[in-house]
Amino acid sequence: MPRYATYPSLIDRTVLITGGATGIGATLVSEFAAQGSRVGFIDIDAASGEALAAALAGSSRHAPVFVRADVTDIDALQAAIAEVRGRCGPIEALMNNAANDQRHAMEATTSASWDQGIAVNLKHQFFAAQAVAPDMRAAGGGAIVNFGSISWMLKQGGMPVYTASKAAVQGLTRSLARDLGRYNIRVTTLVPGWVMTDKQVRLWVDDAAKAEISRLQCIDQRLMPADIARMAMFLAADDGAMCTAHDFQVDAGIV
Repeated sequence: MPRYATYPSLIDRTVLITGGATGIGATLVSEFAAQGSRVGFIDIDAASGEALAAALAGSSRHAPVFVRADVTDIDALQAAIAEVRGRCGPIEALMNNAANDQRHAMEATTSASWDQGIAVNLKHQFFAAQAVAPDMRAAGGGAIVNFGSISWMLKQGGMPVYTASKAAVQGLTRSLARDLGRYNIRVTTLVPGWVMTDKQVRLWVDDAAKAEISRLQCIDQRLMPADIARMAMFLAADDGAMCTAHDFQVDAGIV
């Protein structure tokens, strides 16, 4: 018997995932495809995106559709969303996952790097939501999940543009939830803790970081991308029908 839930309402539902080629996003693509959803995903990393789509094509009810685009280029993002719609059908769930938590010092931050950080971590979330909202209104409802971060809650330094962006995501969620709620469109923030993606483990999770994770988390186990995906699927499914305007933290009790 499967250990985790399956969601009948996700079968054949079109789900759009930004930043879906690697990390948490790749797990979102895999898990939604396993639920029988029509998955379209966007990423700037063409090689990883194409490889993931090919790997899942034979085992999924619907082969995932990958479209390469830079989400910071709003025209390209909108065109990619239109392509996903044309190939998968009207979009009923959006996972605003794309982000880049590149470390940067206050002293080294410029006006241009600030704008770039906002673009990759915040701006595209609004414009992706704007692009899919008409589909959701026509369908009688939908779910938008904006991905946040615990970093700013922990007063984490060393990346001020990223933490500012991720704090702003929660304000965006509340605003959109009010505006779109009349159409039965739910908007939530999914807030991951320190997730052990390949990138995190390769760049930042050394022995000192492992000790700090064990000290801070209530549950002394490593948080994995699949833990985040399971909450995302609940929020996208009809099971999350009355969840909106709130934050859902999956962080093993670190905050």
